[in-house]
Parts: sequence; C-alpha cells; structure tokens
Amino acid sequence: MRQVIAPAAGIGGRKSTLFLLFALIAALISPAFEGSARVLADEAGAAALAVDAPATPAAGGAVTPPASRSFLAYIARALGWFWGPAFLLLSFILVALIMMNMLQVRRDILLPSQFVEEFEQKLNAKDFQGAYEFARGDESFVGRVLAAGMGRLSRGYPEAVEGMQEAGEDENMSLEHRLSYVALIGSIAPMMGLMGTVQGMISSFDKIALSAVSPKPSVLADGISTALVTTLIGLLLAI
Repeated sequence: MRQVIAPAAGIGGRKSTLFLLFALIAALISPAFEGSARVLADEAGAAALAVDAPATPAAGGAVTPPASRSFLAYIARALGWFWGPAFLLLSFILVALIMMNMLQVRRDILLPSQFVEEFEQKLNAKDFQGAYEFARGDESFVGRVLAAGMGRLSRGYPEAVEGMQEAGEDENMSLEHRLSYVALIGSIAPMMGLMGTVQGMISSFDKIALSAVSPKPSVLADGISTALVTTLIGLLLAI
C-alpha cells in the first residue's frame, strides 16, 4: 500500500509544482498583455473616431468624390503608346504558337486511323513494297517512322527497329523545337516587364528632379503605374 501511495503523492506534488510555475508565468506576462490590449483598444477607438468623423470640406467648397474609371482604361493608359502595342503583339504571337502546337499534337495528325487501317491491309496482303510507298507518301508522325523502319528492313529486323527509333527521336525533336518558341516568349516577357519598370521609375524620379517644389502624388503616379503594370503583364505572359 505504501508503494502505491508514494508514487501517487509524487505525481500530485509534481502537478502542484507545475501549477504554481504556470501561475507565476501568467502573473509575470499578464501586465504585458494588458498593456498591449490597452494600446490596441486605444488605436481601435481612434480609428473608429476617424471613420465616424465627417469629412471636412476643402477651403473652396465641398469635397469632390474621386472620378471612377474602368480597369482596362487604367491598364491602357499605364502601358502607353509603346508598351501597349508591344505586349499586345507578344500576346498574339504567344496565342498563335499555342494554337499551332495544339493542332500539331492531335491524334488525326500523329496517328490517323485511316492510314493505320490501309497500312495493315497492305501488310496482311504481303504487299510490303506497297506498304513502304504508302508510308513514305504519308506526312503523319507514324507514317514517317514506319517509312524509316521499312527502308532498312532489307538489312534485318534490328536495323529496321533502330531506324524507327531514330526517326521517332527526330520527330520528337521537331515537336519540341516548336515548343521552344513558346519558352522563348516566356523568357522575354518578364524582361520586357522589367524594362518597363525601370522606365517608369526613371520617369517618376525625373519629375522629382526637375520640379522646384515637391511634385503632387498624381504627377508621380503615371510613372509608378507604368512600372507596376508592365511588370504585371510581363509576369502574366510568362506564367
């Protein structure tokens, strides 16, 4: 019985010690939390007063609300006469390349069913020369691969398989070569956006340098808008 009570008493003593330790830590930390809560409450009250306070009219009359404009008009104005047409042309080329690549990887182009049926018919009829001529005259992916293999069939089956593999690799490289143009645009677009960013910031700092007094924020906003919008469009095209 003593062996059972002693561990229980030890556990109870450890729990009491932990409880006292947590209470001491809470007593030390609570003033800091109360001070932070008081500061946050004061800031929230000041913000509420600022929101509820009526807008003071200007010296000349009533407060004029800001003019509304569409997002597309803002983008067109920020891009200007140079970056707008440049990004529009780049977007057109990118969409055209994507559509061309999508049309080239269709099943009807790579593996037309009509070609496969006629080719199998010639093979079943033992017309190997006719099958070779038929594959050689076809412009599909599988037609060029089969023509390359059958052209080496006289050297043996391993040579024919090797010729088909080489032709398949060449066709894959040609398909990847078309994709390289899309990757090129993906690399150019952020660089164009970065160039527009630099130009916009130079324009804003130039206005500050040439002004005898502090320029208005609306005057500097044109260059900053150009800087940010060109970066946005370049990143969108790259992504």
